[in-house]
Amino acid sequence: MMITALISETKGRYRVCLQGEADLVLYGKELKQFGIAEGAELLPEQYQRILTEVLTPRARKRAMHILEKMDQTTAQLREKLQRAHYPQQVVEDAIAYVASFHYIDDERYVRNFIRAYQHSRSRLRISRDLQGKGIDRDLIDRCLEEDYDVSETDQIRELLRKKGYREGERDRKQQEKMYRFLMQRGYRSEDIRRTLWQEEV
Repeated sequence: MMITALISETKGRYRVCLQGEADLVLYGKELKQFGIAEGAELLPEQYQRILTEVLTPRARKRAMHILEKMDQTTAQLREKLQRAHYPQQVVEDAIAYVASFHYIDDERYVRNFIRAYQHSRSRLRISRDLQGKGIDRDLIDRCLEEDYDVSETDQIRELLRKKGYREGERDRKQQEKMYRFLMQRGYRSEDIRRTLWQEEV
């Protein structure tokens, strides 16, 4: 495969642009080690050596470093490694590597997230937040069913209290304003109506 360009990046790194393949990021000494130069041909066996000897260990180490700082979902870790220009097979190897030590576990992440936020966020809001982190919807639903055990009506009352809303408020404009606020937070319409208008639902 043809090396179409070498782009200098920070800290002595270079982005190696390959014809027909994803870019690689290597250090200057590695360019010399593998005889990489703009316009040169990179042989398949050289490419495989770079993946195996250089990028796979580096991506594993990078994945471990990312997880040391903060727990991540599989999708979040994959995105961070891809942004660093690791080839896809190297990214998947790094994910499998950290998963083999249980350093990354989407189910654990979901359950911890639910425990952390169930007293301040609605079930729907938590589900949306987790989906935004790349978590599978079926896993979220299962964990919510098992772990989410707070009363959303009580949450609504607490939010209204913090907003200075008086229980039994008869100002329709104020009620509608609070209704919109709570809907945006992901609470169910029937729970909001029951609390705001004292309806039996």
